[in-house]
Amino acid sequence: MSDHEGHEGHDHGVHSEEGDGHHDHDHDHSNHHEHHHHDFEDLSAAVLTISSTRTTDHDPAGDAIVAALHDEGHSVGVRRVVGDDYDEIQSVVSRMGERGDIDITVTTGGTGVTPDDVTVEAVERLFDKTLPGFGELFRRLSFDEIGTRVVGTRATAGIVDETPTFCLPGSENAARLGAESIIVPEAPHLAGLARRDE
Repeated sequence: MSDHEGHEGHDHGVHSEEGDGHHDHDHDHSNHHEHHHHDFEDLSAAVLTISSTRTTDHDPAGDAIVAALHDEGHSVGVRRVVGDDYDEIQSVVSRMGERGDIDITVTTGGTGVTPDDVTVEAVERLFDKTLPGFGELFRRLSFDEIGTRVVGTRATAGIVDETPTFCLPGSENAARLGAESIIVPEAPHLAGLARRDE
């Protein structure tokens, strides 16, 4: 995992507004925390740390994501370290989407601009739909802490086999910011929408 993104962010408690401008669905844009009938109350997450040096015993970024999920009553069904390898990252993230017992996948690491930062390239090829608002909001929140260095982080998200999948930077502060401020508030709704026809 690379920490070259230089992220020193903190949790701002700011949340994105749900919706894409269409009002023909059962979305209440005035209060995006309102639970809808298709929201997932208890998520089972996969937390994947992309690194060739870290272990689950020394993984501050992964720990921050797990803590944010647990604080909201969600569970972590898979926790593992995945090497900085395009094929391995793509294979593991794809398997998470195919399992059926994982509601969301969160990766941390490999979103910067060094040669071994290949998470974004590997995962974006799997997206059935992209969620550009995730990266946009993450960088907006990060700007308050690290200024123009946000241009060096390529945090992204999308849907992989009906599973919302979020790619965060490898620093502990970045992982905490993304998990607490965006993923925890929005993932239950996104997971429900992604599987709404079931």
